[in-house]
Amino acid sequence: MSVQQPVPESLLTSLAFLGIDETATAEVLAVMVPVDLRRNQALFHQDEEGASLYVVQTGMLKLSRRGGQAAAGIQALFGAGDVFGEMSLLGGGRRSGTVVAVTPSTVLELPQPRFDEWLEERPWMAGVLLRHLARRLRSSSEVISDLVFADVTSRVAKVLVRLGERFGVVLGNGSVHVDHQLTQVELAQLVGAARESVNKALASLTASGYIELRPKGVTILKPQELEAFSR
Repeated sequence: MSVQQPVPESLLTSLAFLGIDETATAEVLAVMVPVDLRRNQALFHQDEEGASLYVVQTGMLKLSRRGGQAAAGIQALFGAGDVFGEMSLLGGGRRSGTVVAVTPSTVLELPQPRFDEWLEERPWMAGVLLRHLARRLRSSSEVISDLVFADVTSRVAKVLVRLGERFGVVLGNGSVHVDHQLTQVELAQLVGAARESVNKALASLTASGYIELRPKGVTILKPQELEAFSR
């Protein structure tokens, strides 16, 4: 049986941004069930029947999808405070992707029966979910826009900035270290470009002094400058 861990500030901030106050946040967490995952353990697989919403409490998870005969590719990374799986509650059907823990992680699960009961008692939550879906749609639109208008190096820089913001550790000299645990292929999938192109972009950013590459990690030497470059 999982032991409830302290709720990270990022989770509270995420819920607060959606418009949930402190009292309602406690109510949400009270009806959710913690699920602990080992590194590389799958939470669910693509095409499985799904009827639960999840909120990441701690750790990092990756969402991958496969299409037709193509191998699965990473579509997104989830960290503390991120919400996913909500479409199974709202629209039913099978899971559109596979979610696997990149690091040891804990997610909070809200199963369909509890969700239905809770929503009936608190109809205002429908507005909260709509705001969440609007945020997800805006994020998807930004990704599509980057794929159309931004070059590979700018996209790589933006992905590294986001990884630093979500999963980075600020060092004493102001640099940010990210132990992302992604392979070169997975990083390329996240960027939406060929591995060779992403490797050239990483080499260019390294030569310019923005980053220093580590095995399955990166140190962002100039966080502000890299963010400015990514725009």
